[in-house]
This record gives sequence, C-alpha cells and structure tokens, in this order.
Amino acid sequence: MIANFQFSQKMTAEEYLEWEAKQEFRHEYVDGEIIAMTGGSLPHNDIALNFYTALRPHVRQRGCRVNVSDAKVQARKNSRYFYPDLVVSCDPDDLKSREFIQNPKVIVEVLSPSTANYDRTKKLKYYRQIPSLQEYVLVDSEEIGLEIYRRGEGKMWLYYQYEVGEAIALESIEFECLIDLLYEGVSFGDESKP
Repeated sequence: MIANFQFSQKMTAEEYLEWEAKQEFRHEYVDGEIIAMTGGSLPHNDIALNFYTALRPHVRQRGCRVNVSDAKVQARKNSRYFYPDLVVSCDPDDLKSREFIQNPKVIVEVLSPSTANYDRTKKLKYYRQIPSLQEYVLVDSEEIGLEIYRRGEGKMWLYYQYEVGEAIALESIEFECLIDLLYEGVSFGDESKP
C-alpha cells in the first residue's frame, strides 16, 4: 500500500486502535504518528494477488495462514501497527486472532515508486525488530525483480535478489516458485496506453 500523508496530531496506541476501527480507509501507526494508506496500482494489486494465490495452498498444508493488505500486523505492542501487502504466520495465537497478527514469519511488501524507499529503510528497520519474523520480501511493481531479507545469526540479516526466470525461495516456510508466476498477467510501463 501507499503511504499518503501523516496526521499532525499524535495518538496513543489505544486511541489509534479505537479510532482506526471506525475508519473507512486504513492507517498505519508508528510511535504515535498516524499514516494514511491509499490503494496501489493495478500491477501492485495483481502481483499481491498472484503471490497470495501461490502461497495460500502451500501454507495451509503447514498449518499456517496468509493474509492480504487488510490484515494488521502489530510490530511492537502499543507502538507500531502496519498493513503489509501479505503476511504469513504459523503461530497458534495468530491462527485464532481476529484483530491483528503479532508473530509473523514472512512479510511481503509490493513496492510502489512512492513507497520503495520507505519500505527499504524504515519499514525494514521496524520489521527486523519483530522477533518471529524470518523473511522480509520486497517485490518490484515496475519491473520483474524481488528482494528477500532473511534473518541470520544474531542481528545479521542476509540479502537475496531474484530476477526474471529465477526461482525464489522462502526458506522459513519451505516455499519455492518461479518469480515469473508472481508477475503473471502484469503489464508494465506504457503497454496499456493507446
């Protein structure tokens, strides 16, 4: 999703959760700041749906769940809440949750030109602080390309980059697929202009 603007007034996490539940549109919460989210482009949406379609049967066989952009992730209690494009959790409490995911194993963000820098910097920093998170996936919506940050030993995170024709691997959930599958039916650039 795309960060639209920040509210000037800070809220507590409790105020945010109460207020946000009544809103028509989604808002992320970072250390008291409210960030309004807007919809993505059609390629952004197609990529997220393709990824979800590929992941869902795989994770269900393993007793996990995958949710799309309407699922809130609590990245730090009473401090940070996000709406990633996809989130996978295998935690028993998350499998029963009706409010938000607290122990994600994999988080996927589909990059948009307006959010790519934020997703690669601040969100990467915030997401790495989630103890359960094993892989953070960034999917380009402007061309075929995917990056994975995978938890290593200690505070180390390993970086992997995938391009056209390669198979991606999410080791934490034993998932593999060709990157091209994630871009099936996606149009880039001026292809849609007459």
